[in-house]
This record gives sequence, structure tokens and C-alpha cells, in this order.
Amino acid sequence: MAHFPVNHPARPLYRVLAGLIGLYILVFGVWGVAETLGDPLFDRGSHWALGLRTNLAFSLASVIFGVVLIIGASRRTNLGHYMNLTAGAVFLVTSILMMSVLQTEANFLNFSMSTVIVSMVFGLILLGTGLYDKVGSEEHAETERQRRSHPVAEVHRR
Repeated sequence: MAHFPVNHPARPLYRVLAGLIGLYILVFGVWGVAETLGDPLFDRGSHWALGLRTNLAFSLASVIFGVVLIIGASRRTNLGHYMNLTAGAVFLVTSILMMSVLQTEANFLNFSMSTVIVSMVFGLILLGTGLYDKVGSEEHAETERQRRSHPVAEVHRR
């Protein structure tokens, strides 16, 4: 079973990071929709928004994804924990898949290498925030702290 820290002291910072990434993605998506409105959905043109190449499909997906990330970051429940873990994995997998088809006709989201890099960085940050923003009762958090400071655990740390 995986171990996720419960009620980590830096949890508010992680939620802010996830919210800022969500805000950037939302602004990028809205800007991209404004730039590509009227073009075909999967156009391979040279439209750029906030330093990243885009098309209408990628911009619309970014608007939805940005809103979802902001909602997850604004909740004080485990919803954000699961959303950030999932979003981080989605960003990483998508960036690797899109990098593999970057110079082909299969690049339907019109990615550039800068988009791949930003997606990977966002994926890693979101995955990291998802690992440390789990919420639990104080009893659950105390049990986790005691398990980490158990004498047997101390022997294994040395």
C-alpha cells in the first residue's frame, strides 16, 4: 500500500502551486481559443499563446483542464489530492506521447518542444503536489507520525 503523508505542513503551498498551474492553463486556453477561433479544430497552423503553440482543440482542452485544476486546488478535501495525482500523470503521459509524434501528422494537438517541456514540468509539479496534499483526521495524521518515528523505523533509517 502506498504511503502518502497526511496533513503535511506545506499543504497550503502545494495547493497554491496547483492553483497557479491551473490558472496558467486556463489563461493559456482562453488566449488560445481567442487566437484560433474560426480555424479547424485540429489545425496545424502557427498559433501561439503564452509562448506555447496551440490549436483550437488543445486550447479548449486547456480551458477545461485549467478549471478542473483550480476547483481541485480550492477544495480542502482529498479531491485535490486525487486530482493532482491524476493530472500529473496525464500531463506526463501526454507530453511523452506528443513528443514521440512531434514532427508527424499525428501531432493533432499542435505541440512544439516548448509545449512538451512545459507539460512535463507541470506534470512533475502536479504529481509532487498530489503526493503531499492528502487530508486526514488529526488521529490519522498522528498515527502516521508515530509510525514514522517508531523505534523499528528509526533502526531502518540508519
